Amino acid sequence: MGESAFADFRDRSIDSFARENVAAGRWAPTEAAERSRQAYERLLPQGLRTPGHHLFTVHEARGGAAVGAVWLALSEHPAGRAGYVYDLVIEPEFRRQGHGRGALAALEAIARSWGVTELGLHVFMHNRAAQGLYRALGFEPTGLQLQKRLA
Repeated sequence: MGESAFADFRDRSIDSFARENVAAGRWAPTEAAERSRQAYERLLPQGLRTPGHHLFTVHEARGGAAVGAVWLALSEHPAGRAGYVYDLVIEPEFRRQGHGRGALAALEAIARSWGVTELGLHVFMHNRAAQGLYRALGFEPTGLQLQKRLA
C-alpha cells in the first residue's frame, strides 16, 4: 500500500471503527470519532512504517482495480508467531464477489511464509456477513465479550 492509499484507508477506517463501536453500544456518538482516532494513532504511530504492521491494497483479479484493503499485525507469543487482522475492507460495490475471501486466502499464504502459526481477528456481533465469511474460512470463536447497559 502506498502513502496516498494509506491516508485514505486510515481516514475511512477511523470513521468506520467509530461508527461500528457506536452501533455496538460500546461508545457514545459524541466521543466515538476521537476514541477511534486515538486508537489508530496508538496502533500505527509511524503509519505505514510502524514495525510489525503490514497494510495491503486488495486488487481485483480481473483488471487489477483496487477493491479494498487489509491490515495485518504480527506478534510473538509463547506458541509462536501470531498474526492479527485489524481490518479487512472491501468497497461496497465489490462486496459479495469473492474479494474478501480472496484477500484472506492471499493474506494467509503471506502469513504462513512469514512463519505465522495462527491468525486472529475481531468481528462485531452485528456484522453477520463478516461472521459468516470468517467461519466459512475456518476462523473459530475464542471468547465472547458481553455488555449490559445500566442507564
